[in-house]
Amino acid sequence: MLSWQNLSVYAVDRRIVSKQLINNVRGVARPGEIIAILGGSGAGKSSLMTALALRAEPGIVVHGDVRVNGDLASSSYMRHHSGFMHQEDMFIETMTVLEHIWFMARMKLDGRMHTSNIRLKIDRLLRNVGLIERRDTRIGGGDDGKVLSGGEKKRLAFATELLTDPEILFLDEPTTGQDAHSAGVLVSHMTAFALRNRTVLCTIHQPSSTIFESFHRIILLAGGRVAFAGTSTQAIQFFASQGYECPCNYNPADFLVATLAIAPSGADGSGRVAQKICDAFLTSEACNEIDVILQQELDTTRSQLSTKENIRESRTFVEPSCWLRLYWLIHRGFLQVLRDPSVQLIRLLQKVTIATTAGLCFVGAVDFDQLGIQAVDGVIYLLVCENTFFPMYATLALIPQELPLLLREYKAGMYPVHIYYLARMISLVPGLLVEPMVFTVIMYLLAGLRPAMDALGLTILVVIFTMNVSTACGCFFSAVYRSVPLAMAYLVPFDYVLMITMGPFIKLGSLPAYVRWVRYFSWLLHSTEALTIIQWRGVQNISCETTELPCLTEGTEVLDRYDFDERNFWPDIVLMAVIYGVFHLLAYIFLWKRCRAR
Repeated sequence: MLSWQNLSVYAVDRRIVSKQLINNVRGVARPGEIIAILGGSGAGKSSLMTALALRAEPGIVVHGDVRVNGDLASSSYMRHHSGFMHQEDMFIETMTVLEHIWFMARMKLDGRMHTSNIRLKIDRLLRNVGLIERRDTRIGGGDDGKVLSGGEKKRLAFATELLTDPEILFLDEPTTGQDAHSAGVLVSHMTAFALRNRTVLCTIHQPSSTIFESFHRIILLAGGRVAFAGTSTQAIQFFASQGYECPCNYNPADFLVATLAIAPSGADGSGRVAQKICDAFLTSEACNEIDVILQQELDTTRSQLSTKENIRESRTFVEPSCWLRLYWLIHRGFLQVLRDPSVQLIRLLQKVTIATTAGLCFVGAVDFDQLGIQAVDGVIYLLVCENTFFPMYATLALIPQELPLLLREYKAGMYPVHIYYLARMISLVPGLLVEPMVFTVIMYLLAGLRPAMDALGLTILVVIFTMNVSTACGCFFSAVYRSVPLAMAYLVPFDYVLMITMGPFIKLGSLPAYVRWVRYFSWLLHSTEALTIIQWRGVQNISCETTELPCLTEGTEVLDRYDFDERNFWPDIVLMAVIYGVFHLLAYIFLWKRCRAR
């Protein structure tokens, strides 16, 4: 049994209470019952339920006792023994129903549970909520219409919370956005679950009369206070005793909520009506009944303390291992990449198109003469910039897009931030290898760069490092800033500094002292230098026939023109690897702070 007493909820701004959301309420929710929290907008429905579920948002302070079977509830207990269905559905839309439910099972269920038992549990659960025939259907996002409807998504979210067979189930506006039939189907599933001696507590807005009759008990809120708690029949009788009688053939839920609705500033006197009803409830028989139950529960708890401790100790839960969670997060990440054409296929086609178009422009231009030097510089510039700026900016939306789902799953205790970040980066690796390889091979062969396999292989290696470091930089800015436009506003000036100091635009030795240090952090410089070394190392007898003096006759002279050094090839690779690690480390730290702060 869930009970609460002297419960108040406050909104806090900079450690100063700005508003009281819930005002000193008490109540009980017994097993086998569906308890509905009703009230107008701003009555405090969601605030009360999140406080009872111990899932209050940052900036919200909760005072008072929340108990389960007489014992003070803890966040750990609620995480393992309760379910919370949010009002807004959040799914990876490219996953199927079965893939989603399997992922959630691996994240939530006991780590010792055998795969065959999980399969049986999932099949039974999908059959119970009417989704067994839709198990291989994608959740959403498809263009062919073969996706789940809004009602089916609600049932999938409901099934997800039933995976752990919770003792208490919280549902925030479960029927919002559904038609009458879909809402009725979901409420019937809620009733069936409650009949298994489970406690179901939900907030609901304007239920139909049929759904209203399905609730065993209701809690009416007005201005953060309890206006009534008991059965719907008792509520109608109580309101009639206060002079507010529900008309015949009228939805009782609409009547009760409308009676308590508080107009802005109480202009029509409704604020006084709600205040009067809340005051009257405190001396009502229904309120006295709650007080008796609370006292009985407290007395029972004191007399059976040792027994409760033994029961609680017997219900041990083994968290899934970090490796198992990492595996399933990587698996989900791969599905996102493979099934979302905007993530991989379009990017790959874009690389092929750009590489082919640019490569054709350099056909026959690369040669061991002075014009060839300029052509090689152009090819290297394209190799570096095309694998720097596009992947960097494409990654800026990664964290902002996935942060809401990450926060929800992180707060539910499904995985720590470092496992999520590692898995998400690993899922991007195939694209970060294939894209630069395809682009480099096409560009290299069409442009006719140095005809040696070792030169081609090293060029591919450098370009792969370039794209991966650029993606890491994009992840960093994505994790630091809350929106893509804001991240881009800071990233663009940063990119200009890197580009100017990459070599071709200004000789490195002539850089001012206050800018010269940037060269050590510019992977564009390291990439350009490494690629230039590959093309001109050991080259002799460059022709001077097509240009006037001065003439560069050896590869070392070409390198000296930019202050490049043949000995810097592997140091450039190492520095790029270090920059890659630093960007990802900083991105993780900022992402972890954002999750903890919320």
